[in-house]
Amino acid sequence: MTVTGPDLLGLLGAAVILIAYGLNQLERLASNDWRFPAVNLAGSVMIMISLFYAFNLPSVVIEIFWMAISLFGTLRALRRYVT
Repeated sequence: MTVTGPDLLGLLGAAVILIAYGLNQLERLASNDWRFPAVNLAGSVMIMISLFYAFNLPSVVIEIFWMAISLFGTLRALRRYVT
């Protein structure tokens, strides 16, 4: 099996999401902090880019929802942060 650039990007995206979740569980990154959904959004975008090269419909569907929820959470948290 050959690991390509898009594969590495997808793996990095998965690592970013898992690290954010781990930090949340260790109470080092609160889920209501704008950085938590922003990091999830970034990781999901990286995974989605990799899926353009190795398409998988169920993964694309979950990443679309993951990005939408993360974008909503980021905007909501930033609104609280700004006001």
